Amino acid sequence: MQCELDGATIHYEERGEGRPIVFLHGWTLDHRLELVDYEPIFEWRAAWRRLYPDLPGMGRSTAKAGFANQDDMLAAVLAFIDRVAGGERFVLAGTSLGGYLARAVAVRRRARVAGLLLRMPAVIADTAHRTLPAFEPLVRDDALIAAVPEEERTALGNVLVQTTDYLAAARQKSRSLYQPAIAATAPLANEIRADPKRYGFSFDLTSEEKGFTAPTLIITGRQDTVVGYRDTLAILESYPRATLAVLDGADHSWPVATPHLLAPLVDDWLGRIALAERS
Repeated sequence: MQCELDGATIHYEERGEGRPIVFLHGWTLDHRLELVDYEPIFEWRAAWRRLYPDLPGMGRSTAKAGFANQDDMLAAVLAFIDRVAGGERFVLAGTSLGGYLARAVAVRRRARVAGLLLRMPAVIADTAHRTLPAFEPLVRDDALIAAVPEEERTALGNVLVQTTDYLAAARQKSRSLYQPAIAATAPLANEIRADPKRYGFSFDLTSEEKGFTAPTLIITGRQDTVVGYRDTLAILESYPRATLAVLDGADHSWPVATPHLLAPLVDDWLGRIALAERS
């Protein structure tokens, strides 16, 4: 499906009926990663209308003339949500940079956001100012990694658990989701990413997000070397109804290592949303 906006044309997938829940993917990726991870959880749940958009310049969405920075990205996401969800209250989930955007959406549409999920969220846009752990594999097998072709090793990045099963799962996800999405990304998205002034918002998100009281779930990885986990501690008190899960054995590609953990965390979050609406 397509949503035509002033600043962008948004391609999105829609599943189910009921309350809207919007999933925002990470930078240079597309909606398929969110769909693969979340549809097994939501496809058997009634009363949820799942919306999986591609961000402008990524996937099959395009940015129009004048699109230049993260503020424009936020404007496009807000316009998309307003168009497809109308005036309904909705639920929001964002991964990585999609989490950074989701926090800003929650600020701009605070009264309409019934719940917020941040998965491996980018709390700080500028990589140079993130607090990141050093990479150290939990299980090391140099021979196994050396057998992977160099180009694919580069695409995979750091492999946290160097076992045959983990490597197979990581390679499958890289080949089917990450690499095709990155290859399809428009040059504009890479240009924005390369400039910290364009990649970050022009306003102080950490100040404006304070006091968001809808049920929130923040999932971070102890071994996440892309966005880290420590920076989430600085914003935790801005979300007084937040559960913070800092997962050991989890890097930025989670839930590759422990896929069984995502569903119970989401179940608890959805239960807290339902309870809040009855109060």
